[in-house]
Amino acid sequence: MFAALGTALAMTLPVQAQVQGNATAGEGKVAMCIGCHGIAGYKSSFPEVYRVPKIAGQSAKYIGTVLEEYRKGTRKHPSMRGIAGSMSDQDIADVAAYYEALGKVEGATELPAPREPSAQVAQLLQKGACVSCHGDNYSKPIDPSYPKIAGQYPDYLYAALRAYRDDSHATWGRGNPVMAGMAKQFSDPELKAMARYIGSLPGEVRTVPQSRFR
Repeated sequence: MFAALGTALAMTLPVQAQVQGNATAGEGKVAMCIGCHGIAGYKSSFPEVYRVPKIAGQSAKYIGTVLEEYRKGTRKHPSMRGIAGSMSDQDIADVAAYYEALGKVEGATELPAPREPSAQVAQLLQKGACVSCHGDNYSKPIDPSYPKIAGQYPDYLYAALRAYRDDSHATWGRGNPVMAGMAKQFSDPELKAMARYIGSLPGEVRTVPQSRFR
């Protein structure tokens, strides 16, 4: 269901594909990121209160795609757009490579099979066809420009789904027709139920605490 985080972004990929990210260089470019993404459980207050997403361990291609969306304005969030708008293609590639590497755990074992959802949630997930793009355990996307969503903060997943469903606001929302079509099938309680289940599963994304002072 969250696949459209990457689905409608094919036009941005040729540009990004020409730039090779460097995780070491990226470490020196994340000062504006760690104030939110380097604090476990840190909450955003716009457009509603929810925990900012875990991004360490997402693929570099996904992170780069998201930053490009913010830079172009198809994802509307004033703070994120301001940050992404100040970044060059090389900066985006380096930061994306850094966060992909930051989430890697040496010797990590395969994720266990997810627990079965309730019958109600199973029907919702099937209707949304979530696993068809996000793959096994909701952590093996069929394309690296799609996110890993298992273990992500449930309140963030819920806020993201609602942002796709309603992109009519000038300062928040996510303009993606595929995800909008998916999300419009569901009520708020249904979106929340799916987000709560997926967020409860073991996942590969995490928040790595980082100090602002280096």
